[in-house]
Amino acid sequence: MLEVGIVGLPGSGRSTLFAALTGGGHGPIGTVQILDERLDAVAAVEGSAKVTPATLQVVEVAGTGPALLGNLRRVDALLAVVDGFSGTRDPEADRGSLLLELLIADRDHVEKRLERVRTQAKSGDPRLKEEVAALVRLLAHLEEGRPVSEWQEELPPELEPLTTKPLVVIENGPSEVDLKLEVELAELPEAEAAEFREGPSALESVLRRVFEAGGLITFFTAGDKEARAWTLRRGKSALDAAGEIHTDLARGFVRCEVIRWSDFVESGTRAEAGRGGLQRIEGKTYVVEDGDVLNVRSSV
Repeated sequence: MLEVGIVGLPGSGRSTLFAALTGGGHGPIGTVQILDERLDAVAAVEGSAKVTPATLQVVEVAGTGPALLGNLRRVDALLAVVDGFSGTRDPEADRGSLLLELLIADRDHVEKRLERVRTQAKSGDPRLKEEVAALVRLLAHLEEGRPVSEWQEELPPELEPLTTKPLVVIENGPSEVDLKLEVELAELPEAEAAEFREGPSALESVLRRVFEAGGLITFFTAGDKEARAWTLRRGKSALDAAGEIHTDLARGFVRCEVIRWSDFVESGTRAEAGRGGLQRIEGKTYVVEDGDVLNVRSSV
């Protein structure tokens, strides 16, 4: 499951975004369902009794200081909110301030790591001495106002920088996303909320941007009991997908039956897709594509 950290300056609408995404929930952690019309179509073919969308986990931090932002070092992507609603703030300036806060948090992170490694390097371990030298260079890079994403050398594995994470910035205001309205609509039944919107929820486009920034795809599994959507990193294999479903499936992986979701729906049944040559048998190294319907065969 992709984990996304929500950040924003005070008054930006950070907490409102969290509430809108989670259906009125309160931080710091919540889950978001990813609605996907393809899943409903796949479920209809199988007559699935249950439909389970893919989910994201969102984490909100109540500020932008280095200690608070440090709680987001293990998230997969960052979603930043800037104020375009109050009329008293410059969204572009706020974006720059947020980027600076992330850079300062990384500088603090590298400084603390450098202090620890310098002490450990007194043992004479050459690897630690090399890391000290690398951290000194990286710290100088950050103090020049350049993010870790622009660092050309290999990073010490213990570091968890924020400025290398995929970042999506949204403006809370009439020109992009009216978060106050989205919170109110999130509390209504889906059909009733759709009547108030002129089109799809603005949050759907935000989540698509997060998916793209995080390098995610969606694949499906389906049967008469359940149709389910799963998220996977782009470029990952059928074996990785099996592991997302259940570790036992990956451990006993034999083969994977693959059908494009559109072929599956147009065929009307899995058997008909097979007769039409639209179902393929793939091995564990097959690179899963967005929209694949997978049926993993396992010996376990």
